[in-house]
Amino acid sequence: MDKRTAIGEVESAFQELLSVVEGLDERAMSRVFYGTWCAKDILAHIAGWQIEMTGALKRMARGERPTPEGVDYSDADSWNAKFAAGARVQNASTVIAGLKQSFANYIRAAAALPEDRFGEGKTVNRLLETSGYGHYREHLPPLRELKAGA
Repeated sequence: MDKRTAIGEVESAFQELLSVVEGLDERAMSRVFYGTWCAKDILAHIAGWQIEMTGALKRMARGERPTPEGVDYSDADSWNAKFAAGARVQNASTVIAGLKQSFANYIRAAAALPEDRFGEGKTVNRLLETSGYGHYREHLPPLRELKAGA
């Protein structure tokens, strides 16, 4: 995917995610339904990955490796738990506001990269799929089920 297509894919999938969760009340957003997680936990962990990957994109723009020295993202479960940890005590509107802000920073960092960093098999494309559009779509089915039952 070229730059415009990749960023468009991320933006489209994010809007799809928001359309599912916006309008859910506090009770629905706080109900545990996905293993041990509620919708606020899901959104907070998505925001956490967006924040981490914003840093990766900015490092790439400076010509650095996306992952800082000494950081290992391979244990995703630990990172997910860390990102979700504080969500339960926040109200849903605060969690959604944080999600939107982290997305704005994430997409701005992606847009700042030059066109030649994008393309099939390139790091930016993989990152935008795994922490962006692919990640949002991974969580859409259970969130849709939650909304249908709310």
